[in-house]
Amino acid sequence: MFPLIKGDYERHGRSVFDAAFVSLQIYRYGHWANHLKSPPARWIANKFYGFLKVFVLNVTKVWIPPQVTLGKDFHIIHAEGSLSIHPDVVIGDRCGVMHNVTIGTNMRGGAPVIGDDVFIGVNSTVLGNIRIGDRVHIGANTAVATNVPSDSTVIGSPARIFPRLGAMIAAKPKPSADPKAAETKAP
Repeated sequence: MFPLIKGDYERHGRSVFDAAFVSLQIYRYGHWANHLKSPPARWIANKFYGFLKVFVLNVTKVWIPPQVTLGKDFHIIHAEGSLSIHPDVVIGDRCGVMHNVTIGTNMRGGAPVIGDDVFIGVNSTVLGNIRIGDRVHIGANTAVATNVPSDSTVIGSPARIFPRLGAMIAAKPKPSADPKAAETKAP
């Protein structure tokens, strides 16, 4: 648990007073409390978590329920507005989320599954039982309600999906640096 907390501390500006860091630690405490084996210990730990939850909802406005599955190196980039995540959401590794973001909704069944290395911009919403692929960038003010393939950029409301150039360039074979190899291929 200590390496997780240390990583959160490093990513969130090395400040124990940062709202993102505090909110993430309260999430981690609630997640730990939910997985205690002893029912009496779990009950007591969850009562204390309930008190901390009121603090989070009223002071930091960053709400990450303890049922959420967070990958490693999750980063709340700005905690200056609200962040709301549905309890059934699964978030991959190295994801960054800006402020005023909503992931999932209580309006209907299912919640998003978000891949690795995803960035979600300010004022964005990711709603429904959808899958966001790896290395996706979701731009500011974007409403995503459909599956998004890996290596894409998503912008607008309704969302428009564009393949990222970086993925196409990486797939293109690089020319050989050997001049003899170039001569043998020339007509």
